[in-house]
Amino acid sequence: MKFWTSEYIFNAPWETVTTAAFRKYPNEYNPNVVGMDVVDRSVDSTGQLHSHRLMSTKWSLAQWVIKILGANPTMYVQEHSIVNPAAKSMVLMSRNLTFSNIVTVNEKLIYSPNPVNTDQTLLKQEAEVTVHINFSSYLEGVFVDNMATNASKGRVAMEHIIGRIQTEVHDLATSARKGLEDMTSSVNLA
Repeated sequence: MKFWTSEYIFNAPWETVTTAAFRKYPNEYNPNVVGMDVVDRSVDSTGQLHSHRLMSTKWSLAQWVIKILGANPTMYVQEHSIVNPAAKSMVLMSRNLTFSNIVTVNEKLIYSPNPVNTDQTLLKQEAEVTVHINFSSYLEGVFVDNMATNASKGRVAMEHIIGRIQTEVHDLATSARKGLEDMTSSVNLA
């Protein structure tokens, strides 16, 4: 069993970053994720949003690793998330479904306001990789290295999506302001 942890600070508020997390896949930075389907989504009595999604992915592992695992080109990962808007907390947990009898990858991401600057968002990410066959230590290392690479790509994708959300908000505010100015000038002319 191998562990991997990481922390990252997004220079955007929690609301924007959590919105981006739901819009993260698919994207050009992580082409191995080919689909994301919502299985279930509900809001509980305390106002927390619970989501269960299914990710379709093509693992970007070395061909020899895929041969050892006997992997199908499309693999599946389940993702469960809980968003608590009152506490400004989002916890996202994922686990591979495909070949979980050979390798298990449990990942947990926690998004919360940065305690040093609440206009920023802190991401705490951890993963546990367990390989259940021979050469497990070596293969676990390969998976952890792959995890670190994919996490880096995921952060780039998140930054891109955050930028897109910020542009959408700016454009909407500009359009609304222009519409209000046009209405005001029409009223003043009449």
